[in-house]
Amino acid sequence: MATALKIIGAVLVLLIVTIGLAVTIVPRFLDRIYYRGPASDHYDGERFRNPDGDADTMRLPAGGGRAGFFWRQLTGSDGRPAWPKSVAVTQARPPARVDGDRMLVTWVGHATVLIQTGGLNILTDPVWSDRAGPLGFGPKRVTAPGIRFEDLPRIDLVLVSHNHYDHLDQATLQRLWQRDRPQIVTSLGNDSVIGQVGARATALDWGQAATLTASGLTVTPVAPRCGESPWCRGDRAQIIVTRNHHWGSRWFTDRNRALWSSFVIRLPGEGGNIFFAGDTGFGDGHWPREAAGYGPIRFAMIPIGAFRFVPGQMSSGSHIGPAEAALIHQRLGAAHSMAIHWGTFRLSYEGYDTPPKMLAEAMRCTGGTGFAAAGIGESFEVPSYAVPAPTRPLTREAMLRCMDDPAVKTLP
Repeated sequence: MATALKIIGAVLVLLIVTIGLAVTIVPRFLDRIYYRGPASDHYDGERFRNPDGDADTMRLPAGGGRAGFFWRQLTGSDGRPAWPKSVAVTQARPPARVDGDRMLVTWVGHATVLIQTGGLNILTDPVWSDRAGPLGFGPKRVTAPGIRFEDLPRIDLVLVSHNHYDHLDQATLQRLWQRDRPQIVTSLGNDSVIGQVGARATALDWGQAATLTASGLTVTPVAPRCGESPWCRGDRAQIIVTRNHHWGSRWFTDRNRALWSSFVIRLPGEGGNIFFAGDTGFGDGHWPREAAGYGPIRFAMIPIGAFRFVPGQMSSGSHIGPAEAALIHQRLGAAHSMAIHWGTFRLSYEGYDTPPKMLAEAMRCTGGTGFAAAGIGESFEVPSYAVPAPTRPLTREAMLRCMDDPAVKTLP
């Protein structure tokens, strides 16, 4: 047994060394040019950046060297709490359409959510593959998708936040495109990655919008802000690409060749907007208020997992934890939010159900309501927008002080 483990370890070390040499020797084959365009405050003509700083997303999310970090991720040899190998899911069978102001939401898993409202079927970061990674490698899902692909209703609109494998799954996008020909909206450069499998996407910069009409998409270079009357919108929906705080890469040297984003969806009527945070760190913490500037948010999808890489860590530069997620919910002024990006793929150290338990404590700190975790495969109704009850605004530092509590500290 010991000999077998040594052989496996040697093979893994050889694999890591080979990858490292490949990055050094043949970088041009690993790099990709996904986008070319004019420079801006977040694009230097070659690569994108966070205008609020990239230092937190560039460094490794835990101490030690790069080789050691990847070794711990590959082997799980960092004392991390055990996860279940599989979690039972009762898969939903959503209706073909949901009309009018009614809104029905089903969590498929990770950042994949089906939103049905106004006769539209909207899907975020769709991933039905068993693994989140290239060439069949990467974290394996511990839950089946909350909806069988065969039971998925015809999709009208797909949002793709960035090009990491657990968010941009080419196999799933190819299946969706071949079956439904949905409108796909993403941020700059990701249309190139999506196009590799024959699907077409509309790629927009932060602050740009696409109006969905019966005949297709119309792009608006600058998304309108509607002042005191926020209910200006397109025929069926208006999708606004908004800032968040993250990074992008499919290989090793193509870092930040494509942009990352969140989204606001404006819908007809007085029901309120939809917000999808994508994958994000906290950054300067101002971007949620920027998204709220496009109108009241009825329903938001906010990540709460993959934030811990050493015991006790509360967030990483690229991923918010539950404490910061509760602040984002507060700063959005969202009436209702759902926790995503947890409990599907193991991407970090924290226990399987630590994120939703911590979120409950974080919401206690804000005194707010309307933000909780749902079950994979669970469909639920989202009421029309109503102004949330006032809460005490917290800084990030005040939130962390509030979370310095035995009930939180004992969570793995």
